[in-house]
Amino acid sequence: MTEDHLHAPTGAYALHALPDDERAEFERHLRDCPACAQEVRELTATAARLGAAVAAAPPREMRARVLERIATVRQVPPRVPDDGGGRAPRRWTAARLALAASVAACAVLGGVAVRQYQEVRHAEAAALNAQRQADAVARVLAAPDARTAAGALGGGGRAAVVVSRGEDRAVFLATGLPELPAGRTYQLWFARGEEMRPAGLVRGDGALVMDGPVGAATGMGVTVEPAGGSPQPTTAPLAVMALPS
Repeated sequence: MTEDHLHAPTGAYALHALPDDERAEFERHLRDCPACAQEVRELTATAARLGAAVAAAPPREMRARVLERIATVRQVPPRVPDDGGGRAPRRWTAARLALAASVAACAVLGGVAVRQYQEVRHAEAAALNAQRQADAVARVLAAPDARTAAGALGGGGRAAVVVSRGEDRAVFLATGLPELPAGRTYQLWFARGEEMRPAGLVRGDGALVMDGPVGAATGMGVTVEPAGGSPQPTTAPLAVMALPS
């Protein structure tokens, strides 16, 4: 690791993505670099929040349904050859009756089953989206050229932006965001001179990949906008930060 790159792998270190030799060298660097040590602490805390964010609790009714099925569903009987008289064994008749009863129960409880299925599918979709967001954040944080800028937000919050020019993406991290009134949201912006480009909405503390490529943007800002966001800022920025090169 050259001197020019000693400050670069904070994200990779926080995600345990450095080879053993580079990890040991970077840990020696951390002992003498308070700025990198602070950045590693912040990125490690963010990674822990991302892990919690992608965890999805199963539906409340799942345990009860499983226990009920265990108590009522018969095991599949062994295959028994025909007795030669052309009649199926009695156990097959019982199995068919059980199947018919199950079909009738499904018809009666169909509405409940569909609703539960939809709830599970929604939970799965939310977990998948959270996982994709976490993977995208991890790619930026672990990029060899990742650079960080940090600053304060109004109301006591703090924010940081991690930029990877190689990935052409930026990650916004926030802690201590004050709760906004109903109908208002935090919105991110990429800035280039007087030009402001929407870069996503922030719903609370945590990390997210800003919408769109970094491109030629030289800075970013945070404003409070109506729910759903605005095409251009309608309020004074809470924070403006130059994007690290």
